[in-house]
Amino acid sequence: MDFVSPILDVATRLWDCTAKRAVYIRHLPQNLNSLRTEMEELKNLYEDVKERVEREEKRQKKRTHVVDGWLRGLEAMEKEVQEILAKGDEEIQKKCLGTCCPKNCGASYKLGKMVLEKMDAVTVKKTEGSNFSVVAEPLPSPPVVERQLDKTVGQDLLFGKVWKWLQDDGEQVSSIGLYGMGGVGKTTLLTRINNELLKTRVEFDAVIWVTVSRPANVEKVQQVLFNKLEIPKDKWEGRSEDERAEEIFNVLKTKKFLLLLDDLWEGLDLSKVSIPLNHQAKLKMVFTMRSKEVCRKMKATKSIEVNCLPWEEAFALFQTKVGADTISSHPDIPKLAEMLSEIVAKECKGLPLALVVIARAMAWAKTPEEWERKMQRLRKYPDKVLGMENDLFRVLAFSYDSLPDEATKSCFLYCSLLLEDYEISSRDLIGLWIGEGFLDECDRIQGQEIIESLKDACLLENGTSPFREEEYLKMHDVIHDMALWLACEKGKKKNKFVVEYRVELIRAHEVKEWRNTQRISLWGSSIEELREPPYFPNTETFLALHQSIESFPNGFFTNMPIIRVLDLSNNNRLMELPAEIGNLVTLQYLNLSNTSIEYLPVELKNLKKLRCLILNCMYSLKSLPSQMVLSLSSLQLFSMEFSLPEEDQMALLKELEQLEHINDISIFLTRVLSTKILFNSHKLQRSTRWLVLCGCKGMNLVQLSPCVQNLELNFCLELEDVEIIFEKEVAPSKFPRQQHLNHLHSVHICECRKLLNLNWLIHAPKLQFLNVKDCIMEKVIEDEKSEVSEIEQDSSVFSRLISLTLSSLPNLRSICGCPLPFPSLRYISVVYCPNLKKLPFDSNTGMSKKLEKIEGEQKWWEGLEWEDQTIVHNLTPIFSDPYTKLISRA
Repeated sequence: MDFVSPILDVATRLWDCTAKRAVYIRHLPQNLNSLRTEMEELKNLYEDVKERVEREEKRQKKRTHVVDGWLRGLEAMEKEVQEILAKGDEEIQKKCLGTCCPKNCGASYKLGKMVLEKMDAVTVKKTEGSNFSVVAEPLPSPPVVERQLDKTVGQDLLFGKVWKWLQDDGEQVSSIGLYGMGGVGKTTLLTRINNELLKTRVEFDAVIWVTVSRPANVEKVQQVLFNKLEIPKDKWEGRSEDERAEEIFNVLKTKKFLLLLDDLWEGLDLSKVSIPLNHQAKLKMVFTMRSKEVCRKMKATKSIEVNCLPWEEAFALFQTKVGADTISSHPDIPKLAEMLSEIVAKECKGLPLALVVIARAMAWAKTPEEWERKMQRLRKYPDKVLGMENDLFRVLAFSYDSLPDEATKSCFLYCSLLLEDYEISSRDLIGLWIGEGFLDECDRIQGQEIIESLKDACLLENGTSPFREEEYLKMHDVIHDMALWLACEKGKKKNKFVVEYRVELIRAHEVKEWRNTQRISLWGSSIEELREPPYFPNTETFLALHQSIESFPNGFFTNMPIIRVLDLSNNNRLMELPAEIGNLVTLQYLNLSNTSIEYLPVELKNLKKLRCLILNCMYSLKSLPSQMVLSLSSLQLFSMEFSLPEEDQMALLKELEQLEHINDISIFLTRVLSTKILFNSHKLQRSTRWLVLCGCKGMNLVQLSPCVQNLELNFCLELEDVEIIFEKEVAPSKFPRQQHLNHLHSVHICECRKLLNLNWLIHAPKLQFLNVKDCIMEKVIEDEKSEVSEIEQDSSVFSRLISLTLSSLPNLRSICGCPLPFPSLRYISVVYCPNLKKLPFDSNTGMSKKLEKIEGEQKWWEGLEWEDQTIVHNLTPIFSDPYTKLISRA
């Protein structure tokens, strides 16, 4: 019986196996239907997941690898299931004699097993697909994101310079500041830099663009960096500013990156943002701003002013924006477009934003009549051109809104009274501001600070002659139009400021329209005779400059009850001043310079509130009314830069000395007795800012006050020396030597033949302009003298000098015995100084990038001796000889 048990065990196993196989075969139809149903459900789930993925991908996300594998695996599974179902259906059709028995039990068994396995696989897939909480993740940020940019015109040289600095792998140029007026193309240039990185081999791990705007917000900049650097949310949300900064720092310190900061209005503390500034080799920054001062605050390694386009590029941009279709829409339009180019050149001066705005306004003009109407409107009312106000002036006005205080804003708006393209000296402009009461008392230093603020904001520009002894200023035409628009309350009160420039006569009915005008500025025209005196109840300012006026209509100045400033300068035909001027008792500023007036009305004595009286270059004036100046009890500023008879000079000085508030005098003296009154009066010395001494026979010594700013010594044939004097109560020894003439910035000396040196100039550390001609001195500074023995140790000597002009000095052998750096020098002119064989330049001067021009005779230049040939090599490209050419032409 022992053999029976194994046999039964084998039989049992065979039965179990056979039974299981029979189940696969017997349940095959049912299982096929179940698989078909499960697969349909899985396919529906597939469509749901796929739709979720596609939605996320449209949001610039990328499907996860798990989801991608699940979708691809399901697509393969579907094919396999379809094959199994097809085989199953075929197998069922092959059953024997229509019974339940298949013809091939082995094949049916394998198929049944396969169906059950696929059902299990489908179930797993369904479970996986139902549990996808996330199907796609945000795409990793590309190193550079392309920004929209229209085709650019111009700026190629500027772009090339910035691009070269960005390619520098060293630490020499880590940050670049681009500054300039609004609408000049700073953002366009920055965008071009950004987009160029898409197609270049200059590699950065990240290029980060942040539009900062106002106010500069650390949190806003951090948020941009968070988005760009893909910092995990759990390390960001709910964290403090310092914790976020730490996270940014940890990411950035491992990367080489470029930070592009657009539209900075104030300094931004990058350490608070946590930019790793100590990793200079990995960090580059470019930022744009309107203010040069912000550029300085950001400590840019390189600073570049973005200027307006030159004419050719400006007109090319204008034509591009108008469009070829418009230009060719009528045969007359190309000619009109050429005419318009002259208007555009005048109005826009190459300012890209202004060109684009005007071009857009013309783009829809398809007939010559429309062009002519719009051209006429642009000439007369530029602020009314479509888009000029919203798209241009409001953009530019942000610079005005950012000015530091109301005084600066008032001074800026006042500049709109000047003629377009007119260059005014900073001295004259500050004088007007003083007269209007914009400045504290008679504070020229405050005025100069305001000028610097306006220049830094690119709202004022330097004049075209940078080497003139006075600083001249001008305003870009578009900025001028914007300033006038603002002054007239954004165009709402057109007559609040009236600026007229024309040749024809101003008619009586036009004068009547000025009844409510606050400030009137007339240029180049005359006023017709009026039937009755005009009434100006609201007029505070009346400027009639560079006019052809010979006289004013009777009673013209009768009804100006609140007039504060009256400027009639540069009317060289004006020979008489009406006595009614004396009725302007509120007047605080009167300028009669460069007129042909012979006698001043005695009624000027009534102007008790007058603070500024300017009588320069009035060469026809015979004399001043006795006691007139003394009667002006509020006078603070007095300027008379021409010669009066000796008796009048002396009387004038004595009257000025008695004025309580006088503190700014510009005076022209020709007699030694007059100079003695000046030199012996501490009050006059303290108040004298501009001093011109001409002739002064018998004067061998000039005594200078530390307060003098400009000095001219002309034809003082007996003058031997200049010395510095101080108040009696202040000993000279208490003043540091370099501060003795701390305000002197311009010196002009002509034909003073006994003046053998200018050693006293070492006490003028802020001297900017020096012009010496027709003298017999051998040395400008005699460094052998004991008083200048320390010159080599004093870096302040000539450290501010901008312009040096030496002419007709036949004996001159030396400017200064020891070399000096001349860190501010921009211009040198040397004419007929045959014995000057050496210039006092050290290697720093030779390498200076500020020195722009050296003028002299070619023979003199070639004969100069140099201790360092590198200096002459660097300076030769900026040398020119205009004098030999002039002689040869003559």
